[in-house]
Amino acid sequence: MVRIVIPARYGSTRLPGKPLLLLAGMTMVERVWRQACAAGIGEVIIATDDRRIVDAALGFGARVRLTDPDHASGTDRLAEVARAEQWADEEVVVNVQGDEPLLPPANVAQVAGLLASDPGAAVATLSTPLDSPADFLDPNVVKVVMAAGRALYFSRSPLPWHRRFAVDGPQSVDSWTGAQRHLGLYAYRVGVLKRLAGLAPTPLERSERLEQLRVLEHGMSIAIATAVAAPGPGVDTAEDAHRVAALLAGAGG
Repeated sequence: MVRIVIPARYGSTRLPGKPLLLLAGMTMVERVWRQACAAGIGEVIIATDDRRIVDAALGFGARVRLTDPDHASGTDRLAEVARAEQWADEEVVVNVQGDEPLLPPANVAQVAGLLASDPGAAVATLSTPLDSPADFLDPNVVKVVMAAGRALYFSRSPLPWHRRFAVDGPQSVDSWTGAQRHLGLYAYRVGVLKRLAGLAPTPLERSERLEQLRVLEHGMSIAIATAVAAPGPGVDTAEDAHRVAALLAGAGG
């Protein structure tokens, strides 16, 4: 069985109250929930730290759990839900980021299926080709290198780093073409999820500030595939919110 959990934290550093932000007349958390439900693969639960989000979620008919406000990550919040719901260790749970209102439902189904079909993987995730050399150099765009269906490393630095950059510069077209951007969409087996939540942050994880490196540093495999649908922009800042709202309004949505 597959479960989908949407961590929705109220106290975003750059955009407080982000889940309740109105985007073309609908809160962001409701938009994300609707996209997750449209995947049609299992029940969807919103996991939040704030009563205001609970009330909003109940208002549009979602299942919601109020979780510990002191969780350091969305993974910890998912693990609390998995324990409270008493899900079996072999079940699959998908972590859908609460700030992706344009998330393609097909990608949610894809990442769940990727893990379910790969018994050797602890976690599954997706990537997509980078759009520009600017994204390749941007530390806010997480890059991933992969081989044989497995993620080898994730970094905020340009990755892979070609030796010819010293001559042509990293913005040369033939150098960054083919690089992959990691999408923050994960599928876990519940037993793995609970184990990860009990492990301390690892050195590379702390250095890059990328939680998925904890999986690799503990010798676990991450299955990865190119997303079947191009993702829309997420919302990290007020500028992002204005852009997404304009896209939704333009699409009638």
